[in-house]
Formats: sequence, structure tokens, C-alpha cells
Amino acid sequence: MLIIVMGVCGCGKTTIGQSLAQKLSCEFADADDFHSEENKRKMAESTPLTDSDRKPWLIKLHGLLLSWNTTRLHGVLACSALRKSYREILRCGTTTGISLDILFVYLKGSFRVINDRLNARIGHYMPAGMLKSQLDTLEEPGPPENHLTLSVEGQRTDIVDEVLRRISK
Repeated sequence: MLIIVMGVCGCGKTTIGQSLAQKLSCEFADADDFHSEENKRKMAESTPLTDSDRKPWLIKLHGLLLSWNTTRLHGVLACSALRKSYREILRCGTTTGISLDILFVYLKGSFRVINDRLNARIGHYMPAGMLKSQLDTLEEPGPPENHLTLSVEGQRTDIVDEVLRRISK
């Protein structure tokens, strides 16, 4: 089973993803760790990434997901996956010809709630000022994508429990 916990910066992808991976006793990775130094520098300077900035990063993440799938490992990836085309690269790559079965868990929240979280966050390279750019880029998942949309305003344990309930059906 492959799960991508997705959404804009500050929605709780890493926190929920880590908790979910722990409950499922599986691998966890944070897509932020796979960004190039150049991408991190751009974001720290409040420069939105372009699709050409993101593509090598998304292909690298597809490789990680493919390796988990190939070795029959389960895994949870925390990744913004803001556009449908990005989710498609994560699922299918560009040249592998393999379409991975991924559940996208979309953490949805209001600008106010997520902005408050970002302003309280310390030590992250993504400034709160990037939230508007991410919301402008966001294409919420929908059919036929395999997805689950959950509000970020719930308790972390409730969100994780809801994902576990849905995948156990």
C-alpha cells in the first residue's frame, strides 16, 4: 500500500504522515527532503517553483514510490502534490510505464487556519508568504483519482484514525 499525504505547506502532511506510517508499521519519507538546494533556496526567498523546477523532484519521488512498490514495502510519503499533473508523475513517472496504486490523502483547510500554523512554525525554509502561491496552484483531487479528503481542523489522532478506517474497508 502506498499513501501520499498531500496539501499546501503547513497543513500537517509530515505530522499526519509520520503518525500514519507509525500506525501502519511502514516506511515514511518527507518529499521536502528530496528538493534540490536550488529549490529550497527559491522557496526560502519566496520565489514559487516552476513546473520545470518541480519535475526532477517529482521523478525522484516516483522512483522512491516505485522502489517501495517493487520491494513490496508499504510506504507513506508527505508531499504537496498540488496539481493533478504532479500526482500523475508521482503515480506513473515519465518513462517507467508502471502505474502505481496510490491513495492520496488530501489535508484540506482554510487560509486562516493554515496561515496561523505557518506563522507559528519555526525553522522551516518555506515562509508563510508562500501559502497564497500554493493555494493558487492547488488542484484539489477528485474522480477518478484514488483520494480521501480530510479537514485539517480535526485532532491529529482523529485524522489518522479516519485514514485507517477508510483503508481497512
